[in-house]
Amino acid sequence: MPLIQLPSIGIVILDIAAWYFFHLFISWIARLLPDDFFERHAEWFQTKRWEQDGFLWQRLFRVRSWKNKLPDGTQIIKKGFDKRHLLSVDHQGLSKFIIETQRAELTHWLLIPPALLFFIWNPLWAGWMMIVYALLVNVPFILIQRFNRPRLERLRKKASRLQSSKITVIS
Repeated sequence: MPLIQLPSIGIVILDIAAWYFFHLFISWIARLLPDDFFERHAEWFQTKRWEQDGFLWQRLFRVRSWKNKLPDGTQIIKKGFDKRHLLSVDHQGLSKFIIETQRAELTHWLLIPPALLFFIWNPLWAGWMMIVYALLVNVPFILIQRFNRPRLERLRKKASRLQSSKITVIS
């Protein structure tokens, strides 16, 4: 039994408004985090050995086949770093892209826990549906970041080696 009793239409309106608020607020907070926050906490986002450099996500969920069909949050909010296309393959551009994948992953992780608050005004079954919603809406985006980031990190290493060899040749 919910702590707050509302008519059904009130519950639906509150659910929609609450999710809208959480999505915008958490995205806004994540955009405010400076890049050095992600550099300091890079270990949070490191690819684990069991992820097999992101290939696990491709093998289990075929991420490559659907990742481009999902919207980038910057398309909706019209602010931030567009992650649909790789604009620069130099070390600095790739580093920025990697930070933005970390920002996106953190945003989607942070969008899951608010689902627990929906038990306050929803019946039990609807509260569980809000948890399912939070997982269905956010886990695919987390998987995309976990799949893409190791590929970007390999590309950044390659770009660094190429840049180093150019410097050596010029010297």
